[in-house]
Amino acid sequence: MHEIDTKRLPAHIAIIMDGNGRWAKTRMLERVRGHESGADAVRTCVTACRELGIKALSLYAFSEENWRRPGLEVTALMKLLEKYLIEERSEILDNNIRLVASGRIEKLPEKVRRLLYERMEESAANSGMFLNLCLSYTGREEIVDATVKIAELVKSGDLQPEEITAEIFEQHLYVPQLPPVDLMIRTSGELRISGFLLWQIAYAELDFPEVFWPDFSKEHLYEAIRRFQNRERRFGLTGEQLAKMKK
Repeated sequence: MHEIDTKRLPAHIAIIMDGNGRWAKTRMLERVRGHESGADAVRTCVTACRELGIKALSLYAFSEENWRRPGLEVTALMKLLEKYLIEERSEILDNNIRLVASGRIEKLPEKVRRLLYERMEESAANSGMFLNLCLSYTGREEIVDATVKIAELVKSGDLQPEEITAEIFEQHLYVPQLPPVDLMIRTSGELRISGFLLWQIAYAELDFPEVFWPDFSKEHLYEAIRRFQNRERRFGLTGEQLAKMKK
């Protein structure tokens, strides 16, 4: 499919959906128009990943820092999220997508939070693809929250300090069922990860297409996957070691 090796797909793709505001600015539009067009790109990307057979897709929808944006923009973003959760119900349930969320969800407006929990509960038995919405999220806070949970277990005597391992730590992340990120994409050409899934992207391949998120198409996704497949992933080993392992 489009020169993609379907036997070597990234199991988990994570995307920083950047450039909505700049997309709108170049068209002399209000920033909210960029976010609205960005919602269309979300639908396109989710459908493309589902059709390819990607196991997990994480989308950086709203960071903890985004709460500091102008109030009208924050309200518009919450309204768009509410609209998405209502309108995409059939897409999620009819296509075996399991919706999950990462972040300090308790900070979301009550109506949005209720809709999010409803969709998560309705899709909990689905097994086709994880769709992870990162909301009120930063990677540092995820690590802090996981650390607090582990500290509470140690304090209660249910876990000994010497029993703490990377595997134990991962079990206390927001969505521990997700596989590690294989491919992280940030649109708009910005070369930053902005605290996105810091633990999970430890060995991810990073891709920075110079396209604003509202213009991100299926073909842009395919191009990113092709670049991913053309890289040698060594995970700390040498190329020679990998070659021997493949024999």
